Amino acid sequence: MKWLKVEPGEGGAVAWAFAYFFLLLASYYILRPLRDEMGIAGGIAKLPWVFTGTFFAMLLAVPLFGFITSRLPRRRFLPLVYGFFIFNLLLFYGAFQVESWREPAARAFFIWASVFNLFVVSVFWSFMVDIFSSAQGKRLFGLIAAGGTVGAIAGPSLTALLVVPIGPMNLLLISAVLLGGAMLCIRRLGLWSERETHTEKQRAPEALGGSVIAGLTLILRSRYLLGVAAFMLLFTTLSTFLYFEQAHIVAQSFDNSAERTRFFAMLDLAVNTLTVFVQVLITSRLLSRLGVAGSLALVPLLSALGFALLALTPVLAALAGFQVLRRAGDYAITRPTRELLYTVVDREAKYKAKNALDTVVYRGGDALAGWLFAGLKSLGLGLAAIAWIAVPIALAWAAIALWLGRRQAALSRKQP
Repeated sequence: MKWLKVEPGEGGAVAWAFAYFFLLLASYYILRPLRDEMGIAGGIAKLPWVFTGTFFAMLLAVPLFGFITSRLPRRRFLPLVYGFFIFNLLLFYGAFQVESWREPAARAFFIWASVFNLFVVSVFWSFMVDIFSSAQGKRLFGLIAAGGTVGAIAGPSLTALLVVPIGPMNLLLISAVLLGGAMLCIRRLGLWSERETHTEKQRAPEALGGSVIAGLTLILRSRYLLGVAAFMLLFTTLSTFLYFEQAHIVAQSFDNSAERTRFFAMLDLAVNTLTVFVQVLITSRLLSRLGVAGSLALVPLLSALGFALLALTPVLAALAGFQVLRRAGDYAITRPTRELLYTVVDREAKYKAKNALDTVVYRGGDALAGWLFAGLKSLGLGLAAIAWIAVPIALAWAAIALWLGRRQAALSRKQP
C-alpha cells in the first residue's frame, strides 16, 4: 500500500471511503441519462430556465439541511439525508407508473436530480474532511476520489446494459439500492472515526447547533470562505459557458439524436478513463509537489488556454479535447484539492458553509452564467467572441486559486 501513500491503520477507512464514493456516483450516473434526456427534449433555449429552477430548489433545500444539522449528530443526520433521497426515488418510481403524472414528474425529476447530485456529493466530502486530517487528505483524497470515478464509469455501463431488458424506470430502483449500500459505508467509517478519536464527544459536539441559515452567515463573516465562494462562482460561470458552447457546437455538428448521444458517451468515457488514471497515480504526488495553491490553479490556467483555443477554432475537435482535459482535471485535481480548503475550518463550517457553497452558490452561479451567456448571444456575439470573454475570467479564477491555496497553507500551519 506504500505506493498508494496509505499508512498503517488507514487501509480499512480508505477502502470504505472508496466504496462509499463508488456507490454514490454509480447511483447518480444511472440517473443522469434519464435527466439529460428530459432536459434536451425541452430545447437549448430553455436551459437557462431549467438552471434557474434548480437554483430556487437549492434555496429551499439548504435551510432544511441547516435545520437538520443544527439539531442532529452526524451519525444520525447523514443516514437521514441519504434515506430521504432513497424515499424520493421510490416516489418518482411510483409517479412514472401513472400516465397522467409522467410529464410533470419528468420536469420535477430534472431539477431534483441536479439538486441530488450536488447535495449527496457535498455531504460526502464534508464527511471526508471531518474524519481525515489535512495531511491525510493530501495523501488520500486523490485515491478516494478515484472511487467516484470508477462509479461514474460503472453507473452508465449498468444503464446501457439494463435499460432495454428492464426498462428505464426500473433503473430508479437500482439507484436506490446503491444508495442503501452507501449508508452502510457511512456506518463503517463512523465507527473507524470513533476508534481513532476514542470517543465522538472528544472530537466534536453531538449536534452542530446554529440557525438554519448558518451556512450562508458563516460565509459572509469569513474572508477565507468568501474567497471560496468567489472561486466557486468563477468555476461555475466557466463551466456553464462551456456547457452552452458545447450544446451549440454539437447541435451544429450532428443531425440526429443517436449521433449526439454517441458523442456524449465517448466524451464521458474518455473523461472518466483519464480521470481515474490521474487520481490513482498523479493527484497525491502533484499535491505533494505543488501544494494546494499550485494544484488549485492548474485547471483555471488550462481553462484560459482552452477557451483561447476555442475562440480561434470553435469546432468539434477543439471542444472535445478541451472538455476531456478540463473535466478530467477538475475531477482528478481541482475537486480533491478544493476539499482540502475545508480541512482548516471548524466543524460547523465543514458541513453548513461547505454545503451552502456546493449547492446554493454553485447553482446560483449556473443560473447567472446561463442568463449571461443568453444575453451575450442576444447581443449578436458568436461562440468565438464569448470564448474570448471567458479567458480573463479564467485568469481571475487562477489568481483566486493561488490566494486560497496560500491562505489554506497558513491556516494549516496554525492547527495543532
